[in-house]
Amino acid sequence: MDTARAEQREGVAAADETALELLVHGVGGTTPQEMLDDPSTVRVSGDGTAAVFRRGEDVDAEERPEDYRGKPVPEAYVWCNLTSGNGSRALWLLLLPFMVVNLAHWMRPNARRRSRNVRLYGLLVRIAGLTLTVLFVAGACEVALDLTAWQCAGTPACAARRTWLGFLADGWWSQPGRRLALAALVPTALTVLLWYLSHRTWSAYESQRPLTHRPDPDGADGSASNALARPGFWYGRRLVSRLRAAHTAAGMLTVAAAVGTPAARYDRQAGGPALLDTLGWILVGALIASTLAVIGVVVRRGRSENKLDLALDHVLVRVLPHGTLVLLALTMLYAGWSRPHWHSSGRLPGDMMFGGIVLAQVALVVALAVVAKAIYRTAVDRRTALRGLGGPATAMLACGLGGVMTGGIAQRVADWLDGTTGLITGPPVLLSWQASVIPPLLVVLAVVCAVFAVRTARRKKAETVQVVADYHLDEHAEAVGERPDPARTSRIASTRARAALTDQAPVIIGVVSSVSLLLGALAVAGAWATGKVPGAAAEGTFPLLEGAADTAQALGSWLIGAGFILFVTWGRRAYKDPSARRTIGILWDVGTFWPRAAHPFAPPCYAERAVPDLTWRMVTWTRTTGGRLILSGHSQGSVLAAAAAWQLPPSVRRRVGLLTYGSPLERLYGRWFPAQFGPSALTTLHRQVDCWRNLHRRTDPIGGPIDLPGECGPQVDHTALLDPLAYGRTEEHPLPAPILGHSDYQADPVFAEERARLLARLRHGVPAQGSSGRSST
Repeated sequence: MDTARAEQREGVAAADETALELLVHGVGGTTPQEMLDDPSTVRVSGDGTAAVFRRGEDVDAEERPEDYRGKPVPEAYVWCNLTSGNGSRALWLLLLPFMVVNLAHWMRPNARRRSRNVRLYGLLVRIAGLTLTVLFVAGACEVALDLTAWQCAGTPACAARRTWLGFLADGWWSQPGRRLALAALVPTALTVLLWYLSHRTWSAYESQRPLTHRPDPDGADGSASNALARPGFWYGRRLVSRLRAAHTAAGMLTVAAAVGTPAARYDRQAGGPALLDTLGWILVGALIASTLAVIGVVVRRGRSENKLDLALDHVLVRVLPHGTLVLLALTMLYAGWSRPHWHSSGRLPGDMMFGGIVLAQVALVVALAVVAKAIYRTAVDRRTALRGLGGPATAMLACGLGGVMTGGIAQRVADWLDGTTGLITGPPVLLSWQASVIPPLLVVLAVVCAVFAVRTARRKKAETVQVVADYHLDEHAEAVGERPDPARTSRIASTRARAALTDQAPVIIGVVSSVSLLLGALAVAGAWATGKVPGAAAEGTFPLLEGAADTAQALGSWLIGAGFILFVTWGRRAYKDPSARRTIGILWDVGTFWPRAAHPFAPPCYAERAVPDLTWRMVTWTRTTGGRLILSGHSQGSVLAAAAAWQLPPSVRRRVGLLTYGSPLERLYGRWFPAQFGPSALTTLHRQVDCWRNLHRRTDPIGGPIDLPGECGPQVDHTALLDPLAYGRTEEHPLPAPILGHSDYQADPVFAEERARLLARLRHGVPAQGSSGRSST
């Protein structure tokens, strides 16, 4: 028995010596072979979408702890297929406005405590997201119902040029109401497609149940605990299902309004059929009541984060979309009723609809800015992007993107149907005004870029001096009698200066969103005041103004169409070409990191799969082995690592060391998402994990220091690593060392040194299972 106990004690001691390094890659993706630096890797857990890999020789490492004394067992979590996958996922880029408005929800400034303004902020963003859905479906109605069925099919000369429209010009389908009812199938199909994509990804992503744990207690001052540590943060299944039902219903109601309104207007004319007039009023009343119900669903309930909300509103998510679908079918039947004397002319009354959507979006953005500023004043942080106005600015960009995409499609379809013949009236005047504001917006953007180019040139000069000091080039020149290479110095300084441009992104976004808000309001005013396109409205004024209006209208029309085509083409290329994918990878991975809290048709949140994967792996491994664990994250992987650490039970969180490198935790997330990654949140994380070290370079355009206040800063941040590792040829680097920037941090010897220090810290300071203690720093 004594021998058995001795062997058991030896086994426990050996297990305590076991260490695991869980590697999490960053944007753009990679392979497990590259992460583990071994051609032979084995998947130990997971599936083809996201999985944990080890080297073949490390599969049974826990059974051989004596072989891993003084070094960790490397393990790679590969999640790149959650955001890249096959090329068809490039179509997600068509949902970019929905993704951007969802980002605005999470850009709320940090609040000292929960308040009505915090709830009002989320409500306003959700309503803004609803207007984007209505705008997209209204754009599809403009193309299918107005331009195609109403204008072209109702004009014999235009229908003759498009033979596939011939059956709509003669016979039973020739009546305008029937043409509109048939064309309504196109925006209805678009709405159903959006519902299907959201439901399919909801089943795959939002259905991943996180690890159950108790929420962290609120602070002693009444401040709320970090949302990322709450059990239900990464489980938005119920909210997404409710929003999906509401947005699907809103799409159906938009189509029903586009079909039924022209027929009801015709029936109200003197001498019209009394029965149809009455039915028209009944349908209008039903549309209004259904719209209020949809708004009520969006307004009534936000996210449930303090617990795993396993309930689903089955009645609501079925009745609302199905009820509006039945209402749409009745509206199509009403519009298709025989009206022999009804003929289509001009365009459908789309200016009022699009103008109302734009005005609603402008009002929502202004209200959101007021609320965000009020929240920001409760907990001022100068590092927050745009002094708390990052969310409203981003919401404005989402609305602008939605207008550009819908207007671009309408303009290109009108040109395709009519060309330059002038047979049809064309899209609503407001869309031409919106296209005309693009050239002046680009001029403003060009001026801003020119200013930053000058600043970058000045910064390069300062960096040139700094490079000489960092590499001690003056001392080297005196020792060996060799002058520094000006070209080499210039390349390093230029890379550093360009990397610093990331910190100027708030200024660019602030200027673009502010100018967009102003120009958007002016476009609505010009369209409603004149009822003409900009070129026609400027006729008879000053020659310079006439020329500018004509140029802006023509150039804007082509830019909006060409930009949309380029956008789609670039998106498709992004998932075929690794270099292109890496270029936009950081923006895409940031956008789809957050749960769908404001828009259910946004691309799915990959973190709702990745964070539970990581937490389950860490908890089960530490409980099984009792060993030490280093969570090692690069770039976006460091954000996933931090989010996963917050989701760990406190007893496990205290057994984890965090190693981040090339991390955007403060430089991007801390400034744009201060409520979740602000200084107080990151300081709390530093105190709750056993130890944390962060590596960064001045040549890195994405990663940076964590910059925690007080004594926590030096404890976390290593001084900026030199990049390149050597300025010239040395014994360690006989060939010129490359400028690595954001990649290959493991190539720096400091990486191995810091990892060894973390392991040593964990070996001597890690508490026993169930202990509430914590080692000192």
